[in-house]
Amino acid sequence: MQAWRVHENGEPGEVMQRDEVEVPTPGEGQLLLKVRAANINFPDALLCRGQYQVRPPLPFTPGVEICGETEDGRRVIATPSLPYGGLAEYAVADAAAVLPAPDALDDAEAAALHIGYQTGWFGLHRRAALKEGETLLVHAAAGGVGSAAVQLGKAAGATVIGVVGGPEKAAVARRLGCDVVVDRRAEDVVAAVKEATGGRGADVIYDPVGGEAYAQSAKVVAFEGRIVIVGFASGAIPSPALNHALVKNYSILGLHWGLYNLKDPAAIQRCHDTLTGYAAKGLIKPLVTERVPFVGAADAVQRVAEGVTTGRLVVLPEGAGA
Repeated sequence: MQAWRVHENGEPGEVMQRDEVEVPTPGEGQLLLKVRAANINFPDALLCRGQYQVRPPLPFTPGVEICGETEDGRRVIATPSLPYGGLAEYAVADAAAVLPAPDALDDAEAAALHIGYQTGWFGLHRRAALKEGETLLVHAAAGGVGSAAVQLGKAAGATVIGVVGGPEKAAVARRLGCDVVVDRRAEDVVAAVKEATGGRGADVIYDPVGGEAYAQSAKVVAFEGRIVIVGFASGAIPSPALNHALVKNYSILGLHWGLYNLKDPAAIQRCHDTLTGYAAKGLIKPLVTERVPFVGAADAVQRVAEGVTTGRLVVLPEGAGA
């Protein structure tokens, strides 16, 4: 079969190469899945660079999220078990973590449902307890992770402020349903958010960026607000001033969604049922901006790594319509 593999760590566009390899053999408790679509995530770039918390042995195939097909013909979504990731014709996944793909979503959309929307749901509801009528601020609102949080915030009845970089991403954020859009390249984020909230600030802030975005969050978080730390796409990990959190009465909440696979897998199944229901009602729909042919996978991972994309880039197998 054809598979993209990383033989040495580095930038995705330089180290990912297309190989002819044997179809992997699943281990005990695992399933072999035919890949129908593979969604590109920022962790795929970190894996290539050797900077992710999981470091599979070289060579490995990246691709941490797929829509696949079981040997008995069921359409499913899964997070493949490395080193047999999703940027290949076949992947391997733990059977217990494989979930049915929602009928309301096509293969590319289903491939982009699991990680981003589960992370968003756990961040907004389990960690931050977002309530109807509250104000939610989403950094990188036009990106893959941020776009999911925007849709979930609207589904929860929140007023959503989206922070983006550039007019193209601002247009995407508006189409997603943001009530207020702030272009960080053209506006003062802190001033714009304070103006939009009458000086009160945001009740919940969803931050997959870190760096300057976190510094802005601390300045605009409301009384008893909650800042959810999802990741550090900017590459800069901030050091919060805890005295500031104390005097302003706000909470800083960490979210490592993957831990729920170990600590509370039943919660992931319940969340998936909720997300499937949302998809059936049209409340959420992954923003797939590009359906990338298999040959373009390395370039797609590189562009996600550089933060120049909007929405989701999904790689389709050979022969599938892009």
